[in-house]
Amino acid sequence: MEDTTSTQGSAVLVTGATGRIGRAVVDQLTETGTPIRALVRRPESAATLPATVETVTGDLTVPESLDAALPGIDTVFLVWTAPPQTAPAVVDRLAAHAQRIVYLSAPHRTPHPFFQQPNPMAALHAEVERLIAATGVDSTIVRPGMFASNALSWWTAAIRADGVVRWPYGAAETAPVDDRDVAEVIAHILRDGGHAGGDHVLTGPESLTQADQVRVIGDALGRQLTFEEMSPDEFRRQAPEAARPAVDMLLAAWNAATGRPAYVTSTVSDLLGRPARTFHQWVTDHATSFTGDPHPTE
Repeated sequence: MEDTTSTQGSAVLVTGATGRIGRAVVDQLTETGTPIRALVRRPESAATLPATVETVTGDLTVPESLDAALPGIDTVFLVWTAPPQTAPAVVDRLAAHAQRIVYLSAPHRTPHPFFQQPNPMAALHAEVERLIAATGVDSTIVRPGMFASNALSWWTAAIRADGVVRWPYGAAETAPVDDRDVAEVIAHILRDGGHAGGDHVLTGPESLTQADQVRVIGDALGRQLTFEEMSPDEFRRQAPEAARPAVDMLLAAWNAATGRPAYVTSTVSDLLGRPARTFHQWVTDHATSFTGDPHPTE
């Protein structure tokens, strides 16, 4: 049952609360007893959230639907998951209630060619950031780079089949960041009273070519995997039509990144006081997701 009563004390409103990062942030905050109000599009999706989390149904495409979620809110974690048309009205509503907004963006301002390719999502993030700044509310921008978890959606099928990963731009270097590190940084910022004006680019601790990432996965799984170079044109032809803009953006980014190290920051360790998780650590902890075998190395 949906609970729309006010949480005792100031609560953090988490949008995208059942998504990849939003859910991990909810779990992090729950562990420390932080009062949480989760915005969900469908009431039934709230069933997977911890019982202590207050849930309110709302939709970023319907700004007035957020009104029930905002009373008593001090801080908002905003994950933009909608078309841009309603962004001005949503941001104005959030700023009218909250004292600060923590926004999950992307490293589109980073002076590295990987992040400077034409990207419709970057334009959307930039506009939401502009809208937040115009309200005058305290804000913190969090900019994860390439997620380590992309490896699951990209390469699991090939790993489970014959172990031959065919992919373009094997020499392109990225610094995959562990999703858990991203969530922990965001939860730290949400719990902390500081960080106003913060602009944090999050990466993993090491620059790895895509071919090296496949090798790391094989090492962690105790298997010999093979990386085979695929042409960009073939990669583009195999992609679904709906994914073509994202595919074109990735191909341009990988091409631009080839021949130079990835952009690497120390932000995770600076904010959390511990080293960022390596890609090998992430793979080891998610080995069964690649293999479907609870004992992949036995």
